[in-house]
Amino acid sequence: MKTQDFGFYKVGCGVPRIKVANPAYNAGEIIKLMAQAKEAGCSLLVTPELSLSGATCGDLFYQRSLLNACETAMETILEASKESSMITVVGLPVTTAGKLYNCAAVVQDGNLLGFTPKEYLSSRDTCFTSVPCLGEANHDAFFQGEDVFCARTVYRCGELCFGIIIGNELHAPDSIAAKMAEDGANLILNIAAENEIVGSEEYRELQLRAQSGLLQCAYAYCGAGVYESTTDQVFAGATLLCENGKTLKKGKLFRRDTHLTTAIFDLQKLNGLRMKQKTFGETNDHYWLEIREVPPMELSAYDDLVDPDPCLPRDPAWCDTTLAIQTAGLAKRMEHIGGKKMILGVSGGLDSTLALLVAVNTADLLGLPRENVLGVTLPGFGTSDRTYQNALALMKALGITLREISIAAAVRRHFKDIGQEESVHDVTYENSQARERTQILMDLANKENAVLVGTGDLSEIAMGWCTYNGDHMSMYGVNASIPKTLMRHMVTHVANEMGGEAGAILHDIVDTPVSPELLPPDGEGNIAQKTEDKIGPYRLHDFFLYHFFSFGFTPEKISFLAKKAFEGIYDGETVDHWLKIFLRRFFTSQFKRSCSPDAPQAGPISLSPRGGLRMPSDSDFALWMEAFNP
Repeated sequence: MKTQDFGFYKVGCGVPRIKVANPAYNAGEIIKLMAQAKEAGCSLLVTPELSLSGATCGDLFYQRSLLNACETAMETILEASKESSMITVVGLPVTTAGKLYNCAAVVQDGNLLGFTPKEYLSSRDTCFTSVPCLGEANHDAFFQGEDVFCARTVYRCGELCFGIIIGNELHAPDSIAAKMAEDGANLILNIAAENEIVGSEEYRELQLRAQSGLLQCAYAYCGAGVYESTTDQVFAGATLLCENGKTLKKGKLFRRDTHLTTAIFDLQKLNGLRMKQKTFGETNDHYWLEIREVPPMELSAYDDLVDPDPCLPRDPAWCDTTLAIQTAGLAKRMEHIGGKKMILGVSGGLDSTLALLVAVNTADLLGLPRENVLGVTLPGFGTSDRTYQNALALMKALGITLREISIAAAVRRHFKDIGQEESVHDVTYENSQARERTQILMDLANKENAVLVGTGDLSEIAMGWCTYNGDHMSMYGVNASIPKTLMRHMVTHVANEMGGEAGAILHDIVDTPVSPELLPPDGEGNIAQKTEDKIGPYRLHDFFLYHFFSFGFTPEKISFLAKKAFEGIYDGETVDHWLKIFLRRFFTSQFKRSCSPDAPQAGPISLSPRGGLRMPSDSDFALWMEAFNP
């Protein structure tokens, strides 16, 4: 007897190494997975959402050339599936009757059994049309000259009964998976293209384990891989196979090859549990909701109300995940353009230090010599000996190419050209230096055929604490979703892991006051211009940003939470003072964010104008200031 006779089915989650908008290439990688899965004895193979085209094509999905290429590539996959009973699920865009759908195709033995269209669209699905399948009449898609069944479907095959959900449908409150389970599905396939951020791995596993336990089913999750576009986000190729609340197999994240993760599900056991539990059946015929009012409750006063550092990781491993996301984003960009060199300004401060660590990790990942990372120190009028020496020592310890270019003479010539007195330490004095540094780095990147790696962090971007078209600009900004408090935490984490001379240098960098070093040092050569004296403590601003952006809290609520969180550290007047400055700077700095460079999203907050934050540059913020002027 076969294992299927006892309800055992081997399911594979395959992540192909793709090229965005190249269906022919992607089909070849999917066919490799099919052969690999067949060799491994899989009954079913599932690939990620839009695996045939790439999920990050954006408006290219409107291009007929891409859609035609997907149809041709599907023909290749159907031909490769002949004489095989293994079921393969492929994600692709499908157009019919003037509408475009995000679909999962079910393929077996040369036949296209049907499409499952996506109903709950994400912010990335702007090109696609939602198909309200549940409770609606079936739809057919005209594909390859034929009508193909296209609807929310449960497929049955012996003990195996599976349904497909796509991407963020996992998070829909009106659970599609639960409705499929009601109709007998004992295996849920989730093909997805969700970008990886810090904490998402743990949350995803928790959610999938919980749903597989709740529905007493098997669950196979297959996410888009690192070769999706990293313009704003990074994808990790997550694969996870769960059964009745337990993780059977979890694939390694950020793999850079076509790979397969498999597990064997006991579907007969699951069906037996369902019969015994009696939670599945015709429950929808007699299920209703009754709304009842609850009398007001007497609430206690909570002291431990909120975490003062919501941007810091709960697990030290998150630091490694954050670095991996930053590295994967930069690596994809380097591979896409065929780049072999990276260049960045190294100041001896936190931001450039973390960016340098990412660049070195990227060189190691891509098999490039560390000498291909060119670190440039650009001393100017405000450079202190401490940061200068730390910059030199760190670059030498990491084994990269070091170059020093003083900006003093060039800036003095520029001052002469524009009529700026060097003794006048105004915004022109400061920004001229920042722009001179960026001009040198941009031109040197062109000369060396290198990518200029941006160093600016999330906190600076939120506050607009950067020079427009100066340190504000780069070719790829690896720190754009890393708040300053997390950056300090991450560099400390790396320093502890690295140890030795490099670790000691990193610890000293962490202990150095944050400064753009655009004003001359004091009489003893120490940093005179300290950022937090000017715009406020980054610990407060990161707290404000987290609650303002993540939840849309009012200034009143943010103020209340901050006063609770920082009681004994900052008084109420200080909290409100810096909160007003945060709000004013956040609104008035949007014009800088509107033209920010590509950057990967590593944490929960992205201020990218391409999807992280859609906000007009000239919006009135009087409404938010009313909290302080009732």
